[in-house]
Amino acid sequence: MNTQKTVHEFGLREKAEILSAQDVERTLVRLAYQVVEENGIERLGLIGIRRRGVPIAERMSKIIAGIEKAEVPVGTLDITFYRDDLSTVGPRPVVKELEIGFPIQDMNIVLVDDVLYTGRTIRAALDALFSLGRPRRVQLCVLIDRGHRELPIEAAFIGRKVQTTASEVIEVKLTEIDGLEKVVLMER
Repeated sequence: MNTQKTVHEFGLREKAEILSAQDVERTLVRLAYQVVEENGIERLGLIGIRRRGVPIAERMSKIIAGIEKAEVPVGTLDITFYRDDLSTVGPRPVVKELEIGFPIQDMNIVLVDDVLYTGRTIRAALDALFSLGRPRRVQLCVLIDRGHRELPIEAAFIGRKVQTTASEVIEVKLTEIDGLEKVVLMER
């Protein structure tokens, strides 16, 4: 997807770079250490929320493997947004596909996403997760927390808190998906 076209189509302009490629990497290393410090690695599993939560979880698993010399399983939750009635509901997360790939029963699960905003995506992810079994513990790890919660959901592990307005959007660009690496604040 052409970034310039996307920016133009949605009437967004780049306001500020929040994290450079080096900042993203450094932040993921810190988050990986925090996850290990809090949970250890025994019975630990990372589950990325598609799209950008998946490569973040995969990178964190590699970082943890480098630190602890042990593999941490990584799974995927695919949650797709759709609008069923723009005038009343707005974006509503729906779980489309589950690709966990390991049993979650009695595991310490860390859900991984790029941006925490209203909390609705995480709510849908939790519903999907608990339909598969009962983890011992579920924690949330996000690269960016931009506030404006509509549900009482908070992340245990946060890369960066960024206060935003309603007219601002956080865009996370990852090499695996976008061919470049950075986090930017966009404005309508």
